[in-house]
Amino acid sequence: IFKPKTAKGDAEKAEAPGEEEEELFEQTPEELEFYAPVYKHLTIAGILRNPHLWFPRLPQTTEANQNSEWEDAYDNSARTVWLAVYAILVGLGLFYGFFLYV
Repeated sequence: IFKPKTAKGDAEKAEAPGEEEEELFEQTPEELEFYAPVYKHLTIAGILRNPHLWFPRLPQTTEANQNSEWEDAYDNSARTVWLAVYAILVGLGLFYGFFLYV
């Protein structure tokens, strides 16, 4: 359960008696089961190698999951994992090359 984003002035307004409370957007159990994977540990490893490649993808995937935008979430999740794998492989290649040939 999360609250939808509200306008800036809404937080400052005092609630008058009789006003309806803000409705909460509830995701169904089916929606919660189909979250796109975020790959946090793999992304953290990718950060150490090439931070500029993965940076925009992790927050976009999380936001898309919360807003039930499933196509965007899965697209961003797939990009995140492939960029993280690429970053790790490049880092391992550099590490391997440095210690074997230097």
